[in-house]
Amino acid sequence: MSDESEELYSLLVPLAEDRLIVPRACVAEVVRFGKADVSQGGENWMVGSVNWNGRALPVVSFEGMIGKDIPAPTGRTRIVVFYSTSGRLKIGYFGVLTQGFPQLVRVNRQVLRLDSADGWADSAPILCKVKMINEYPLIPDLEKIELMIAEETLQA
Repeated sequence: MSDESEELYSLLVPLAEDRLIVPRACVAEVVRFGKADVSQGGENWMVGSVNWNGRALPVVSFEGMIGKDIPAPTGRTRIVVFYSTSGRLKIGYFGVLTQGFPQLVRVNRQVLRLDSADGWADSAPILCKVKMINEYPLIPDLEKIELMIAEETLQA
């Protein structure tokens, strides 16, 4: 197999203190964050919903989901729109707030190593942390995020 076929186009998604790394194929679009329709009650990580392509897109704060402070939106805040793969979300998509525009990177076995598989709460939607050259991004559990959103939106 060639080296090129073992590379994966990914996005480094900037958060307040961390970065996420996700396959590019999981992302539908990156859009500017505008005013969200805030959901009443429930979890603080559920930012609310925004109008995206005529749909009410649920938007979450990953920082809030892992028990950290939710950063205030700035002019650099974006929404990474993920495809829903579990079928739990009727809209078929969900959004995660970022603190800047994601960076496209190519990863392969030579640049990506497991750093740790723990260090956060069991309820946190994190699969593991990896070492990528001089970065230590988190790999999010996208299915768990979908489940958390689905459970929260049923309670609303």
